[in-house]
Parts: sequence; structure tokens; C-alpha cells
Amino acid sequence: MRKLTWIVLLLVVLAASFLAGSWYSKRDAAKSRVSDIKPSRVTEDLGNDTSSMPPGTVRITPEKQQIIGVKLGTVEKKAVTHTLRILGRVAADETRIYRIIAAADGWIVDAFNNPTGSLVKKDEVLASVFIPESLIEQRNYITWLLGGGLGGTDRVLQTRNPLQYVWSKQQFIENLQKLGMGDSQIEEVARTRQVIQNVLIRAPTIGFVTVRDVSPNQRFLKGNELFRITDLSRVWIVADLFENESRYLQPGKSVKVSLPRGGMTFQAKVSDVLPQFDPVTRTLKVRLEADNSGYVLKPDMFVDLELPVSLPPVIAVPADAVLDSGVKKTIFVDQGNGFFEPREVETGRRVGNRVEIVKGLKPGEQIAVSGNFLIDSESRLELAATGMVGTLSKDPVCGADVSINKAEKAGRKSSYLGKTYYFSSDECKGRFDKNPVKYAEKTAEEDPSRDRGTSPKTLESEGKKR
Repeated sequence: MRKLTWIVLLLVVLAASFLAGSWYSKRDAAKSRVSDIKPSRVTEDLGNDTSSMPPGTVRITPEKQQIIGVKLGTVEKKAVTHTLRILGRVAADETRIYRIIAAADGWIVDAFNNPTGSLVKKDEVLASVFIPESLIEQRNYITWLLGGGLGGTDRVLQTRNPLQYVWSKQQFIENLQKLGMGDSQIEEVARTRQVIQNVLIRAPTIGFVTVRDVSPNQRFLKGNELFRITDLSRVWIVADLFENESRYLQPGKSVKVSLPRGGMTFQAKVSDVLPQFDPVTRTLKVRLEADNSGYVLKPDMFVDLELPVSLPPVIAVPADAVLDSGVKKTIFVDQGNGFFEPREVETGRRVGNRVEIVKGLKPGEQIAVSGNFLIDSESRLELAATGMVGTLSKDPVCGADVSINKAEKAGRKSSYLGKTYYFSSDECKGRFDKNPVKYAEKTAEEDPSRDRGTSPKTLESEGKKR
């Protein structure tokens, strides 16, 4: 009986030992799991810490960058070459437009086959007209020729100034020319001493008929436009440019001209005439001149202008990298380890799809050239969170906006004469600590609400006296 009791007690002790060992092993496993989790969380918290960076800086993991399509580019300072493409419109050269105006009343006797748009040669007969006044001038001319050069007959004097008695041959010829008679008809009158009934209207130059207002037996009055001949061997090309583009089209500059679908190319030169400003389109109208010996270019046709543009070495970035809110322009700079800092920049000229950066970037920096709209959303959320948990302060040394909570967490603050200053970096804080009077005075000058009578130097001197 006693032996059985000992056996039972032994079994109880063994069972208790087994349970105790199992409990301890489970507790150690749980501790090991906790120890494994805590370091990773701490590392994650430290990795996402943006307290030492400008407000709005966000961290985006490589996986997330790939999802939202973030691409990086390196800032470079180099010469920018671009082909500026502009749409131009062909126009007739105003100095090559000839209008045939009726110098006196008359009738159209015959209108030849020269419809609008047809090409006519120089001195080609366009129409035959009857002008009663030309008959009188021809008779005067014949009388002068027969009379030895004196216009003393009554008929001559009735059509002339009575105070002028002597007429030259050239005066009679000019009067006939003004009525539309050509040199060949005037010579015929002088040779035959006969009056020609109909005056032939001839083309003054080779060109296209752009206006034709004649038909047989039609009456016309003095001053009516009968024909308009346009010489298209040289044409104008008018291009609308924005003000920032007009600087590239200087007088005498050669520009390549091509037809949108024809595949033909020409060369045009910028005219010396100053560009005209169009208040409707808010653009400058620049005139170019081009030879058109084959008459390929017609008025009102559209052509493409290609102008190579070269800029001196500048910092230029893709236009998509700049976020323009209308108030400021921002570029996100890659600070490494997935951190993106919103950097305010000043832009200059734009050439093609690249924008000159005047201030805010340095060569060699990495920037986001795509996906920056989503980065901007993350940055705005970060700024909103910063505004909810704390306020912003201006760094008196570097001038950057600083989150007070982040600066306090990083220990980047200094007190001087009862005022606390916050800094965006340890370097800015060190510069302030070496010469606090300089930067405190600068802050006082920039803050109009501060009392001008109690400058930092005054407070400092009063403190020394005490």
C-alpha cells in the first residue's frame, strides 16, 4: 500500500514538471516572436522619419513608385537644341498686286478667255473697251503731230488749260497711257494718224487673275476695278507666335517651309518688317518671304515652319516635371531612400518640352519626371497632417518652413532672449548658435508685428547691465 502511494506521487511530480516545462517553452517562444517584431517596427518608424526634412517631404517605397509610375531624371546644365514648329499661312506679296482701274467711263466691247485663277503673261490682252474720252485725246495727239507741235487749234484748246498753249509729245502720250492705251496702240496712232476706236487692256505683269469684273457690253464708271493681277513668283508667309517665341525669328533668319502633305520644302527668310500684335489672338504676326517660282504656294494655304533653336548651357528639365499651381511652381527632388522633397523653383524660357530652371535646382540632383501628381497628393496629405499636429515656423538662417513638432523631436531648436527658434537642419542651427544676434535681427526686420523699439541688441545690452 505504501509502495503504491509513492508511485502515484512520483507520477504527479513528473506530470507537474512536464506542464511547467511546456509553459516555459511557450513563454520563451512568445518572447522571441515579440523581439523579432519590435526591431522591424522601430526600423520602419526610423525609415519613414521626415523630421529632418522640409515640410511636405514624403517617403514612397520602390514598390509604390513602380505602381504609380514614378520615373527619375538627372538635372543637367547643357545647351538645349530644339526644332520650333509653327503653322504659317501663305499670303500674296502686297507689292506684287496690280489693280487695273478704269480711268474714265466706258463700255466693255469684248472680254477674252481669262477667268479668275488663270495665269496670264505680261502684255497679254485681257479685254477690249470703248472709252469716248480716248477718242478726243487721240485726235489732239494727231492734230499736234500734223501741226508741227503747236496746239493752237480751237479743238485742242477746248480740252486743255487755256493758259497752256505749247504741248510736248510726251504729255500727249502720258494722257493716252492714263486712259489705258498701251505703247503699241499709241505708236500705231502716231504712224497711221488714225483714231483707234477700242482700247486694249493688257496685263501689266505675269501673274494670276484674282479679280475679274468684266463682261461684254457691260458699262463701267471711272474708278471701277476691272482686273486684279497677282504675281505669285514671290509670296509672304504669315505666322502667329507667342511673345516668348518671337525672339527666335530675327530679321534675315532662314526658316524651312514644308507642305503638310505635299512633301515639298522651301526656304523662307524673316522680313525686316516689325511683327504686328493681334489683340484678338494675343499673338505676334511675323512675316516671312519665300520664292515661289513653281507657283506651288497659293494664298491662304497652310504650311509648316521649322526653325532650329539653340540655347546656351542652362539647367532645363522636362516640362512634365514642373507642377504649376498658378501661385508657385514645384519640382519633387529625390533625396534617396524613397524620400521626395517638394522644391519651389523659378522657371525661365520654354523650348519644346523642356523648361529652363532659373532658381531652385543644382546639376546632378535627381528629380521626378513622371508620377509627380501622385507624389504631390502624398505631399499635401503630409502637409495637412503637419498642420493638424503642429504649426510651421520659419528657419531664421536657411529661410525654409519648419514643422515645430518635427524640429523639437530632432532637437533642432535654440532659445535666444526669451524667443525659441526652429531649424530645418543641424547646419542651420549651428550657424545660428554661432551668431544669434545676426539672425534674430533679421527675423525682427522681416516680422512687421514685432516692436521696433526692442531689438535683439537692445535686449542683449539691457541683460548685460542687469
